[in-house]
Amino acid sequence: MSAAPVRFASGGRGYDTRNCVGVTKEAAMEKLGVIGGMGAEATSYYYDQVVRHTAAACDQEHIDMVVLSKSTMPDRTLAIKTGEHAKLLATMKECAQALESLGCAHIAIPCNTSHYFYDQIQSFTKVPIIHMPRESVRYALAGAVMGECEFDPNLSMPAEPVHKIGIMGTDGTVGAGVYGRECKAAGVEVVYPSEKRQNDVMSLIYDDVKAGREPDMDKFDRVMWEFARSGCDRVILACTELSVLQKYREMPEITLDAMDVLVRESIIRSGAPYRL
Repeated sequence: MSAAPVRFASGGRGYDTRNCVGVTKEAAMEKLGVIGGMGAEATSYYYDQVVRHTAAACDQEHIDMVVLSKSTMPDRTLAIKTGEHAKLLATMKECAQALESLGCAHIAIPCNTSHYFYDQIQSFTKVPIIHMPRESVRYALAGAVMGECEFDPNLSMPAEPVHKIGIMGTDGTVGAGVYGRECKAAGVEVVYPSEKRQNDVMSLIYDDVKAGREPDMDKFDRVMWEFARSGCDRVILACTELSVLQKYREMPEITLDAMDVLVRESIIRSGAPYRL
């Protein structure tokens, strides 16, 4: 006679532990690889969001993940500005091939600026790498906004057409046209901050978040106000450090966090159900 299943409540929901014993996910779900550490808090936030948004009733229903938190990765913006790419690409190659050897089916890189090197990094491995900027522009054009990624961007359409997308990212992301190329390919106008407001963005990223300080949201407000005056229909938070601003302030309706998009795509491509 089999023992009765043990039930316990979590958040008002009961779970049957019998359903979690001996669960095998190999046929349904695939291992996800992550090249992280750019920066450390952004990677931690990404991992937390993947766990939170995976519709799992027990440990065994979560995604198997291999996270390489490579905090010693050379600064991406500096590499773009100086043209000194060799060390960064060598480190990326080491990480991508390590994840491939560990059986990862997809790779996520929670760092927007690093996607300047996307083609080179992808050439190092046969494992598909999720293109965060490309997917974010696709989601923005489909009408996605902050906290609303529970839809199929292939089927959804915005209530009003998106003509202008503002980009809030590092000097490297902005100057190298990481998002500009994707917007152009999608037939939408890209808008960047003025020099003064871009200084605010960089200060938020480097002086506040990366430095472990509470962000000065006045900087954020000045940038958003400029985007609004420029007629932007959407503003993409195109730096993973900016994702943590949600801890301190509810984001304006027109914003879309590229991290949210990466999280959703990471979960869906790994074969797990996504939940808000």
